[in-house]
This record gives sequence, structure tokens and C-alpha cells, in this order.
Amino acid sequence: QVYLKESGGGLVRPGESLRLSCAASGINFKIFTLNWFRQTPGKERDYVAQITSGGLTNYTDSVKGRFTISRNNARNTVYLQMNSLEPDDTAMYYCNVNYKGRAYWGQGTQVTVSS
Repeated sequence: QVYLKESGGGLVRPGESLRLSCAASGINFKIFTLNWFRQTPGKERDYVAQITSGGLTNYTDSVKGRFTISRNNARNTVYLQMNSLEPDDTAMYYCNVNYKGRAYWGQGTQVTVSS
């Protein structure tokens, strides 16, 4: 059973930072690509960032230079360091892994950026 659990969300002011975590179980974590997505009410879930098993990273343009994805294979955890947060970053953030042809998601963690 694949299980993902996000944490670290909260309410912050513009310009502040948050670090999200996603703990995974049920998979051989170190060989998988992990992704972060985000979603606001009434909209589709959007891709944010990706890290491969080899540590290669990719970001959507709107977060480049502000967000950093990383992983700790010993802890089966993927992180998303979010700096210089903006109101448009407000969303529910989800981590994702694709395993045996199926997409797995956590329950999400809410990030709200507001003054």
C-alpha cells in the first residue's frame, strides 16, 4: 500500500517562507521520481516541481528561483522549500508518485499567503 503524507503548510505573509514535507511509505522510495502539485478551488491540479531518483530537478516557470525541491532517501521524504511566497502561491499542495501505472497522492497541505 502506497501512502503519502504531506505536512508543513500554514498561513504566511508575502515574502515569507515555508518548507513542505511529504513522507512516503509502501514503495522503494529511492528509485522513484517524486512530484509536487498544487490546486486552488475550482481549478485543475497544477504541476509545481519534480525530483528524479538521481536528484535532477524541474520546476514550473512561476516558481523558478523561489522554490527548491529536495529529497532524503534515508527518511523516505521529499521536501519543497518555498521562499519569497506570493499570494498567488496560495493553494493546497500535494505530493505525487506514479507507481505501477497509477498515480498516488497524499491528502494535501494548505498554504495560504496573505497580508
